[in-house]
Amino acid sequence: MDTIEAPLGRREKRKQEIRQRIEDAAYRLFQQHGIEDTSIEQICVEADVARRTFYGHFNNKHALLGGLGINRLYSRSEPMLAELMAAHSTTRGRLEAMIDYIESSFSGMTDIDRQLILVGPTAFAEDPDKQREIGLSAMASFTRLFEAGVAQGDVNTRFSPETLATNVVGTLNMLTISWCLDSSYPVFAKLEEARCLFEYLICKDSQ
Repeated sequence: MDTIEAPLGRREKRKQEIRQRIEDAAYRLFQQHGIEDTSIEQICVEADVARRTFYGHFNNKHALLGGLGINRLYSRSEPMLAELMAAHSTTRGRLEAMIDYIESSFSGMTDIDRQLILVGPTAFAEDPDKQREIGLSAMASFTRLFEAGVAQGDVNTRFSPETLATNVVGTLNMLTISWCLDSSYPVFAKLEEARCLFEYLICKDSQ
C-alpha cells in the first residue's frame, strides 16, 4: 500500500520558502559576481532577509554552497530515476533516457554550477551521516531500477543489482567530477561511452 506524506505545516512551509529564497538569491549573485566576490551581506540584501535569518538556515557561506551543490546535481537523481521508471517500460529505454537527461542537464550548466557541484559533498565533511545518506540514496535508486529489470527479464543476472548500481554510480560520479575539475574534459563523449558500457553490462539483449 502506498503511503501518503503528511502535508507540511504552515511554519515548516514558510521556513522552506525562505531557505529557497536565500539559495535563489545566492545563485543569482554567484552567477553575476562569482562565489568569492559575493558576501553573506549581499545575499541577505538580495533575498530580503536579516542576517540572523540567514544564520538560522546556514551556519556559514560554505554550508550554503554545499546546499546549492547538492541541489544542482545530487538531490535530483532519485526523482529523475523515478520519472524514468514511470515513463519507460524497459531497462534499455530507462538507461538511454538517463544519459539523455544528464547530457541535457550538463549542456545548460555554467562554471558556477560546476564549482557548486564540487563543493556540495565537502560541506558535509563533518557530517558522515549526511554523506552516507547522499551516497546511499543514489545507490538505492539505481538498485531498484535494476531489480525491476531483473523481474521483467531484461537485465543481465550475472551481476547483482547492487553491483550494477555501484558500477553506474561510480562511473557517473567520476565523469562528473573530472568535468567539474576541468571544463575541457570531453564529458559528452565520455557519457556516450558510458551509454554503450552500461547497455553492454546491464541489458540482456546486448550480450
